[in-house]
Amino acid sequence: MILVSWQQALYTPSTRLTRSQERQALVIPLSDNPGPRRRFPFVNYALIIINIAVFVAEVINGQCFQFAFSTIPYAITHNVDFALKGCPYGQPQPVYITLLTSMFLHANLLHIAGNMLYLWIFGDNVEDRLGHIGYLIFYFFCGLVASAAQILVDPNSQLINLGASGAIAGVLGAYLVFYPGAKVRSLIFLGIFITFTTLPALVVIGLWFVLQLVSGLESLNPGMVNSGGVAYFAHVGGFVAGLVIALILRLFLRPPAPANAQTYPAWPQHPDYRNYRGS
Repeated sequence: MILVSWQQALYTPSTRLTRSQERQALVIPLSDNPGPRRRFPFVNYALIIINIAVFVAEVINGQCFQFAFSTIPYAITHNVDFALKGCPYGQPQPVYITLLTSMFLHANLLHIAGNMLYLWIFGDNVEDRLGHIGYLIFYFFCGLVASAAQILVDPNSQLINLGASGAIAGVLGAYLVFYPGAKVRSLIFLGIFITFTTLPALVVIGLWFVLQLVSGLESLNPGMVNSGGVAYFAHVGGFVAGLVIALILRLFLRPPAPANAQTYPAWPQHPDYRNYRGS
């Protein structure tokens, strides 16, 4: 989730990376191998498609559209409408609807690319464990908790909050509970050196969370909370929500399929053609 002032939303096309944001680019997950999957993750794929479609709408309709459907903590805590002069779009009513609409907005191409990469890699397996409807409810709940956490840190902020990061942080928390030993192939930057390696999910996601927490605590320094940038406490809140929910649900969910079980292919195929390789 990104925090952007309304001046930035109107006059700057992208957000400059801070030192904390640069640190997060050290490890980039590329793929995972948690074991067989029992369900085709159409909900996760639908979320990715909707996010991309909304981002295209942002590009077409301009940043007034982005501002109107983003969450503004002050508007939520005081139940008031924010409208920018000269913008054709007003905030939806009641203003609390923006807590949902902001989950599908992104500040720039880099923002949505990073979020969708994480959702693509980790979301399908969490959906496999929770089921389609359960996963959808879980996703939105974590996103709402994430927004609440960021609003709680600075309830009078007039920065716009947008992004799927809070909900995706919840997905990462659940993934860590369900698949802590899963292997995650990652791209690692070590100064001027770049390398590929495979790490346990516990390391990749655990490192990500530690960076969010440390960066969030740094942002509490005087004069930094309203400086714009990344909504770290939304990430922390969403992650903790996903972690706790997954820990509780793990007591009641069926164990995952055994390693030799038949799984869904990447895309559904007719049974007569599943072994066809062509000529």
